[in-house]
Amino acid sequence: MSLRITFAIAARVLTQLRRDHRTLAIMLVLPCLLISLLWWMFDDLPGNTFDQLGPALLAMFPFIVMFLVTSVTTLRERSGGTLERLLAMPMGKLDFLFGYAIAFGLVAAVQSAAAVALSVGLLGLSIEGPVWLLTVVAVADAVLGSALGLFVSAFARTEFQAVQFMPALVIPQILLCGLFVPRAALPDVLNAISDVLPLSYAVDAMEHLTRSSSTGEVWTDLAVVTAYAVAGLALGAGTLRRRSE
Repeated sequence: MSLRITFAIAARVLTQLRRDHRTLAIMLVLPCLLISLLWWMFDDLPGNTFDQLGPALLAMFPFIVMFLVTSVTTLRERSGGTLERLLAMPMGKLDFLFGYAIAFGLVAAVQSAAAVALSVGLLGLSIEGPVWLLTVVAVADAVLGSALGLFVSAFARTEFQAVQFMPALVIPQILLCGLFVPRAALPDVLNAISDVLPLSYAVDAMEHLTRSSSTGEVWTDLAVVTAYAVAGLALGAGTLRRRSE
């Protein structure tokens, strides 16, 4: 692995994203728009509904958006022959993967910082923990989405097929992460399944930051999310081939 090549790949991806205004808008603006829409929906309801749902939304939206964009973008590299040409050069698989991870990680940092600033600064989301740690968790969620997107892109032939992985990998995590029903209230089997899904830990970290100023449990949840992201990159490395099939 060469740092020079890795950063060159990251710069190449960032240049492509900068030129693709629609994709860039989806990545940076869409999560903020969705959070604002849900705040507007709950604004006139009694109680602090947005405070209850806001932490889970901050965990989910960056994860979902980065999963979709990364899986489709990487699929284009594979199907268009770009990946094959890159791997024919003196470049390792880790150079490619970490280059993409760095590029999408930087975008994820901007995306998550904007979503947190909007939720806490303008929409009044109440938190007890440090705002910077809330941003770190949101970034980790977005990087997790990117890592899983890199992995599933190997199993799709078209962009439509890449999007089809969302019902299989993303929607079950949304249903079981505690957004609709507290995880402790789930049936035993579903509770056990939720314990092995990374989005559950992301939502737990966000919710803990809104309820308490202590950060011990947050760091534990963050470590689990990070481990899943690293595992996703490792699995992605195993799917890279020097020849297109």
